[in-house]
Amino acid sequence: MSDQYPPQNPNGQDPHGQQQPYGQQQPYGQQPQYGQPQYGQPQYGQQQYGQQQYGQPAPTGPNGEPPLWAPWYGISFPNAVKRFFKKYVRFDGRASRSEFWWWYLANVIVFAVLYAIYGIGAATSEYRTVSTGYSTSAVMTSPSALFVIGGILLGLWGLATIVPNIALAWRRLHDANFAGPFFFLGLIPFVGGIILLVLYLLPSKPEGARFDQPQRG
Repeated sequence: MSDQYPPQNPNGQDPHGQQQPYGQQQPYGQQPQYGQPQYGQPQYGQQQYGQQQYGQPAPTGPNGEPPLWAPWYGISFPNAVKRFFKKYVRFDGRASRSEFWWWYLANVIVFAVLYAIYGIGAATSEYRTVSTGYSTSAVMTSPSALFVIGGILLGLWGLATIVPNIALAWRRLHDANFAGPFFFLGLIPFVGGIILLVLYLLPSKPEGARFDQPQRG
């Protein structure tokens, strides 16, 4: 009787006469051959449960939405707006081009509406003509309600979105595999804005996954 468990036949068959299929677990007490995965361990390059393989798309939920720490490629306009506020001050992770430019469009629309209200309010306010020895000018004497409301809303919207706008730009740079502080290139006179525009237009790079923090959710 053999002292191995389970008992083995010299020809590689089990006690019932059936041959073990190729690639199954080694007999108890024996080590796997070099380069083969041990029981319960993933093969090299395979994804472990709950972890993202470097450079690969993040797992998505039932509605196709990736977790907040990951970029959302091909996002729709409404989802881009909602995601902007969900990731209000998150500077980690990445933002796809669609995430960035859909929100940029939404922001332009909001500012256009608020400036329209502000402009209509300015046009309907009361003015008084002031004449000097060299020129004449109109001075607002009684601002309309629309003028006041439009000015307040413009200020509030600008204050409410300045930090998340920077955070979104930061993540867009990450998605193109640039460090977030490249954002301050925009402070360079004349050419800074053009440089940032080019960086924002660059395609996504898998290497940008180094900026992700999946543990934050």
